[in-house]
Amino acid sequence: MSDSTDSVGSRISGHRYWSGIVLRANRWALSGAILLVVFGLLVGASQLSLTPFREIAADRDGFQLLFTAFIGAIITGTSIVVTINQLVLSQELGAVGDQRSRMRESVEFRADVEDKLSTATVSPEPAAFLSELTDGIRDRSETLQQTIGEDSELTALDGYIGRLQTATEQVTGNLEAAQFGTFEVLWAVLDFNYSEQIYELRRIHHDHAAACSADTDEAIEELLEVLQLFGPAREHFKTLYFQWELINLSRALLYISVPALAVMGGLSMYIDAAALTGTVGGIDSLVIVAAAGFTVGIAPFVVFAVFILRIASVAKRTLAMGPFILQETNREPESR
Repeated sequence: MSDSTDSVGSRISGHRYWSGIVLRANRWALSGAILLVVFGLLVGASQLSLTPFREIAADRDGFQLLFTAFIGAIITGTSIVVTINQLVLSQELGAVGDQRSRMRESVEFRADVEDKLSTATVSPEPAAFLSELTDGIRDRSETLQQTIGEDSELTALDGYIGRLQTATEQVTGNLEAAQFGTFEVLWAVLDFNYSEQIYELRRIHHDHAAACSADTDEAIEELLEVLQLFGPAREHFKTLYFQWELINLSRALLYISVPALAVMGGLSMYIDAAALTGTVGGIDSLVIVAAAGFTVGIAPFVVFAVFILRIASVAKRTLAMGPFILQETNREPESR
């Protein structure tokens, strides 16, 4: 493998490592950490050679200007976000004909999966459904491997099967303890690049078509059919997860915004430069109260940003459904 390919692989691994931390971190803990940093920066700024905040509060009505503005911003921002979320979720509403059509398509898809997996029924639970699908992919790859035998001309296909089985085993293992409503179900299948798997199998089949027997051709077609079912299944559960998260986001913003508004109202109504005196740990108590109030004021925005960060990151990593690969991968040069 060339140096450039190694650097690409390292860059991808590093990107996935940091994005994994951002995606899997507890959103409430992450929001709290961000707010704590903001509070620390504001308090720390008071120790710099700047105009003392007490003078600003006395001469320019700093408290009233700051926290009165927060009231309007919180009300407007929360209303807009919740309204947009409700518009997105309203797509679930519809006439009985639309609902029957959706139900019919869902049943037909399950029937297709059951037919391709040669099973009477598949689990209705998302994690178990995806696990059965990846097990089916692995089973078809094992069948394909048996048709190859020890044919030296199909070593590329044998290597592909080994990589595919490793990937499916990892997905199945990650899905074992996953529960829908948490990010674990989506995280378990997020890095299974079925588009690349389909491309690699078709490319190898095309390059070695003359060496493939009829049984090998049939096994490849069966494996491709099961791989092509994985995309719609993951996209369906991703859509449901996004809707689940938008509901959670709306509730979280409503829960946070009301206390934040109460704090902003109290600070703007009852606190001024003369209300608090003295210091705490060498820091003006007025600075501490103002920094704490500002931190509470931006809490709804921080929570919103953390929720959207996960949704946007997942959407970008699963943007294209089908035979297209949008992200740079560390595939071998000859397979590009």
